[in-house]
Amino acid sequence: MKKEIDEFCRYLNVERNVSSHTLDAYQTDLEMFREFVARELGPSVTVESVSHLLIRRYLARLTIDHAKSTLGRKLAAICSFFKYLMREGKVCKNPAELVSTPKKEKRVPYHLDIDEVTSLVTAPAGMDLLALRDRAILETLYSCGLRVSELTGLDVGGVDLCEGLVRVFGKGGKERIVPLGSQASSAISDYLTARKNPPYDAPLLVNARGGRLTSRSVGRIVDKYIFHIAAMKKISPHTLRHTFATHLLEGGADLRSIQELLGHASLSTTQKYTHVSIDRLMEVYDKAHPKARKR
Repeated sequence: MKKEIDEFCRYLNVERNVSSHTLDAYQTDLEMFREFVARELGPSVTVESVSHLLIRRYLARLTIDHAKSTLGRKLAAICSFFKYLMREGKVCKNPAELVSTPKKEKRVPYHLDIDEVTSLVTAPAGMDLLALRDRAILETLYSCGLRVSELTGLDVGGVDLCEGLVRVFGKGGKERIVPLGSQASSAISDYLTARKNPPYDAPLLVNARGGRLTSRSVGRIVDKYIFHIAAMKKISPHTLRHTFATHLLEGGADLRSIQELLGHASLSTTQKYTHVSIDRLMEVYDKAHPKARKR
């Protein structure tokens, strides 16, 4: 199966032009499945020998220490792999299509309240270059609701400080324009001034050596400031994306607008943000229900 997996990954990279993160995930998931198949059926097994029962057994083994969302992702990788093999004429059927996707647990995304997010974005103190950069990172993540990969992929020319807009390339290379708040604009402006206004094609965010900042580095930067704020735990850069969407929803924005701002392909993905606080629900109830109003 190794040869077929390598060919499939080349197809994803060259023809589908998937991101490096997606490619790594597919390769890791399929190699893990190949190792399981080799243990079960022997190292010389062919792709034609893989059955839906074998895939079910594989997922059953993984349920011990993997979340259902992870199982769903691994099954999706296997299904895509066999779809490719069918199109190439290497198998007659897709055994993964007979395996049901594990039902995901419905979890409410954790988000910060206004006071918490204010404490976080103002945590970087001082006017040195790294403090200005970190403030720009936190302000932009909250102001625009960007994925970390979208933030680190920004060039200087992708940010229009005069118009307050950011041009983002999201999943699948899809372009979208996102408004940039005044606080984030000010933070980015201060940072770029300290960098002596780099050219348009330069990375917006750089490390101490001048190279483009990575997603992992952004995670470490957020962790550094979380550490100093005891009330906040288990916060990641993605938490600021959840917070951005939740605060928009609580402020009256409609789901379609939030979907566009987040760059979600499906509205169902955005619907997980429909949770609101009990205070907000009571406020809406008191205003809208005729019998709720006190005489």
